[in-house]
Amino acid sequence: MQRIIAAVLAAGACASSAHAQTSPPTGTMPVLTLDDALARAGATSPAQEAAAAAIRAAEAQRRVANLRPNPSIVAETENVAGSGIYQGLRSSETTVGLALPLELGGKRGARVAVASAQLSRAALDAEIVRADLRLRVTQAYNEASAAERRLVIARAQVGIAAEALRAAQVRVRAGRASPLEEQRADVARIAAEGAAERAKRSADVASGNLARLLNTPVTALDLRWFDRVESAGPPRPVTAGTTLAAAAARADLSTASAQIRLARSQRVPDVTVSASARRLEQTNDVAAVFGVSIPLAAFNRGRAAVDVSTAQRDQADALRRLALLDAEQAIARAQADAANAATTARNASGPALAAAQEAARIARIGYREGKFGQLDLLDAERTLSDTRTAAIDALAAYHDAQARLERLTTPAPTVTEDDR
Repeated sequence: MQRIIAAVLAAGACASSAHAQTSPPTGTMPVLTLDDALARAGATSPAQEAAAAAIRAAEAQRRVANLRPNPSIVAETENVAGSGIYQGLRSSETTVGLALPLELGGKRGARVAVASAQLSRAALDAEIVRADLRLRVTQAYNEASAAERRLVIARAQVGIAAEALRAAQVRVRAGRASPLEEQRADVARIAAEGAAERAKRSADVASGNLARLLNTPVTALDLRWFDRVESAGPPRPVTAGTTLAAAAARADLSTASAQIRLARSQRVPDVTVSASARRLEQTNDVAAVFGVSIPLAAFNRGRAAVDVSTAQRDQADALRRLALLDAEQAIARAQADAANAATTARNASGPALAAAQEAARIARIGYREGKFGQLDLLDAERTLSDTRTAAIDALAAYHDAQARLERLTTPAPTVTEDDR
């Protein structure tokens, strides 16, 4: 009997230490920290490669916008293939010259302004991609850590259920309990083994997703990071106007404003000047020809394009104000979620978990000694399992809320003209 009680106590101690288990001992396998995961993801992310390519494209587009129009070579032959003296090439006049378009109304400067605004937006998009990647990696790391924690708890529960089954078998053989208790304990053991199998699959999936995101195998995770909860305190003030979302909305507004300038410049007609040399076939003389070409704004005066650009600028301004409102609401919601999850995690991981562990320990010993019934033992074990699960869920929710809050409050970089 003393050996049986000692075995039950050992199982209880194993279960009590399951939640406090951290990463594997140093030297067994390398531990992948969150900072390491973020660094590896940043080095191999296709999203960041796409953002860098978009910046290069925007830079090339700005170089194109700064170019002047190409000149044209003009070649004409007149007074040919006619009748009388104009038969054949006897009276032909050949003109060869150069035509140069002259942009008026500040079109080139307006194009450069639009291209510069688009380049700033592309650079900001790259920052947004980095922030999104950090959020994605943190969430994947958090999910893998939570799955690993659930697997540890599920495996410990299998050992507890097996020990409870052996205790029930001893009670039944001793005639102190009905065979129904042994059947209940066996059902609980089977359920625990099934839960452990499901937890193992979930942990494999979460670890595999993290490995695919990092493009590298994942060994051991830093579970001490998962168990860490910051001390409670008032939420730090955050100005929504400095966030990436607000900066993106401002960049869209700047682009729309530059489009208005470009549309207005298009209303000024361009002038094409030409200088040519004409050769007269009959006298073999050469004469200079000068020309000026000015389009007439008879049908399309460009007013509609200005109206379109103005409406799009008004839309961008309204979306900017909406983005500020959404950012403030999202930040407040994430701060509340993080605070609530931290409170739940501290409660579930502290006094509540200790009380549930002690209740389960007493129930196991009392069941061995016949002081408690099996239903009391099962209820205590269920309470302990629910408390552990709640603690893991709260920690996962806390880290997820913290990651979302960090993403929402990521400050936008300051872009200067030199950076452009």
